[in-house]
Amino acid sequence: MKRFQLIFSSIGILLLLLLTLPLVNMIFSSEPTILKETLAEREVYTSIILTLRCALYATAGGLLLGIPLAYCLARWNFPGKHIVQGLVDLPVMIPHTAMGVALLMIYGRKFLLGSMFEKMGISFIGTEAGISLAMAYVSMPYLINAARDGFLGVDPKLEKVARTLGASPRQAFFRITLPLARQTIVSGAIMMWARGISEFGAVVILAYHPMVAPVLIWERFESYGLKYARPVAVLLILICLCIFAGLRLLAARKQEG
Repeated sequence: MKRFQLIFSSIGILLLLLLTLPLVNMIFSSEPTILKETLAEREVYTSIILTLRCALYATAGGLLLGIPLAYCLARWNFPGKHIVQGLVDLPVMIPHTAMGVALLMIYGRKFLLGSMFEKMGISFIGTEAGISLAMAYVSMPYLINAARDGFLGVDPKLEKVARTLGASPRQAFFRITLPLARQTIVSGAIMMWARGISEFGAVVILAYHPMVAPVLIWERFESYGLKYARPVAVLLILICLCIFAGLRLLAARKQEG
């Protein structure tokens, strides 16, 4: 038994090293003065804030639209349910540059939905709305699947008991099911936000400007090389690590409480 544990522990440690070594090496090979100067650049600062903000917009939209679908998938059996689940997972499998082209052919100014929104004064090309839309499309599966698993973990009998005590379906959902699945939904929302922040392929096609941080990193790498791209990448990594470590810690404390 000890030998078995030793082998698996060694494999796990090896994997962790492979995952963290590139990040640790890049962070510690960067000089703090250069990082400070890079963060002081208006283009870098605004691109990072834009990235975090648009990812947050995408996540908010995902919560609003994804939770009802996740509940349907968790609670009800209906014809084509497996097809719906496959459609939810589709953005994970499709190359994101291809997804960007697909979005452009729908939400572009000369195409079906794009022309309709254009008449209402809403454009998705080169706007924050387009960035948020691209982020939402590629990251939505993480939230929907997490919420579905959270709802599956809540015993339907609890909802039935609430109904017998006079609660409406809406009250049973918001007072019983949603609070019990909250922890899993929060984890899925964090994953969706993280995936939105890292998105490049769909965003660069639908909304190259204004530049989010991943696009800025690529643009500087292409134009000036690794020396100018690395500080921006390190800053984005450090900011994301701090944010997500804080969110995970907060979620863990609430769970313990």
